[in-house]
Amino acid sequence: MPTNEEITRHHEPDPGENPWVHGPPPAAPVVIVPSTPEWPRRYRCLAAGIRAALGAAVLDLEHVGSTSVEGLAAKDVIDIDLTVADPRDEDAYVPPLEGLGYVLTIREPSFHQHRCLTLAEPRVNLHVFGPGCPETVRHRLFRDWLRTHPEDRDRYERAKRSAIPGGGTVMDYNARKQDVIREIYDRLFRAAGML
Repeated sequence: MPTNEEITRHHEPDPGENPWVHGPPPAAPVVIVPSTPEWPRRYRCLAAGIRAALGAAVLDLEHVGSTSVEGLAAKDVIDIDLTVADPRDEDAYVPPLEGLGYVLTIREPSFHQHRCLTLAEPRVNLHVFGPGCPETVRHRLFRDWLRTHPEDRDRYERAKRSAIPGGGTVMDYNARKQDVIREIYDRLFRAAGML
């Protein structure tokens, strides 16, 4: 289990690192849609496929991100955190996932050895981390906080909608809502006695 200091630190990937395995994706408009009960059902189906493909290589699997929070509008993309023994050992998990249609898109050694595989239909971002990664803990804490704190869920939704104008990439959109995300993290960390 990571320490509180590791969990509460906002880790930034190395800006000199090129994370794109096949080059950056083309810019596309960010579209936010209303929350739907279809998202958790879709996650369960996707999780079953991942578990069947990887077997014991799956140490943990979690639905995270906005589609995991009932009532929160979001991009129609399911975010999943997959924990494996060693994300650097891509041969242990990438080929079976490619068999399901996933594509290795991001490799970020400087960011907890993060890998991201994407699925085009339905749209999925499958984030791969190793055991004891503080980022997976952060994702769960944020999800659970938004599930139980409607005022911050609404604040986050407003930030998401405000971040859409201006265009650019999804990374640009993410950067425009980062201040609100960090404010919410600060609140939840303090409430949990972690700061």
